Amino acid sequence: MNKTELISAIAESADLSKADAGKALEGLMKAVTDALAKGDKISLIGFGAFSVTQRSARSCRNPQTGKKMEIAAKKVAKFKPGKQLADAVNC
Repeated sequence: MNKTELISAIAESADLSKADAGKALEGLMKAVTDALAKGDKISLIGFGAFSVTQRSARSCRNPQTGKKMEIAAKKVAKFKPGKQLADAVNC
């Protein structure tokens, strides 16, 4: 499902116009992005939780050249599905 299909699904299930559903989706994405950028955790009971974790620096090997490389430490977004979502996917 792409973004356009998701907007259509939201519009249909919430009885909204596609324009309003698009604005709602954009608002949700902006709110999640802003909260994660500040380091906050977002918990949606039954759906899941978004958080930010620190990935440590590590070394690896380029498979084409065999040359050793260093990968810098960075923060990454993480999603942990809630029980209802996990149960729905594994039905």
